[in-house]
Amino acid sequence: MESYYPPTIIVRHTHENPRKCSVWPLRGRPDVLFLTYPVKERPPLDDYIRLAVEGPPLSPADADKGILLLDGSWRWAATMTRAFLDVPARSLSGWRTAYPRASKDGTDPDNGLASIEALFVAYHLLGRPTAGLLDHYYWAEQFLRTNGFDKILEKLP
Repeated sequence: MESYYPPTIIVRHTHENPRKCSVWPLRGRPDVLFLTYPVKERPPLDDYIRLAVEGPPLSPADADKGILLLDGSWRWAATMTRAFLDVPARSLSGWRTAYPRASKDGTDPDNGLASIEALFVAYHLLGRPTAGLLDHYYWAEQFLRTNGFDKILEKLP
């Protein structure tokens, strides 16, 4: 029997450069819905959790929930978050990013991940299939190696 998961909703800030956007290659997947921030018509998010730097850790208890991922630079994170404070936050701690940081204003949190890294970790922790998530991520191999995903590394082309 195949498991059902609510679609992942990714809200992208209008200032996010598509060429630098780590989740943009996921568009077109049936399990991912992209919305543009500010969101004009918000879908119901009653059974969703929001990936965030703060909040209780994501756990298997969240396995039946949909994932809301806010995608934009850390500079825009607080503004975007305010629009979704009603969606329970879940954090991902203990993971290391492979994405090179270039913040000139010091807005990147120490435990911040690239959006695609956060989504990969969330899927992994919730027991969801991760196949294809990192296919277009330039730093995939470094991210997987840094975080102990050796078995997945063996399957990369």
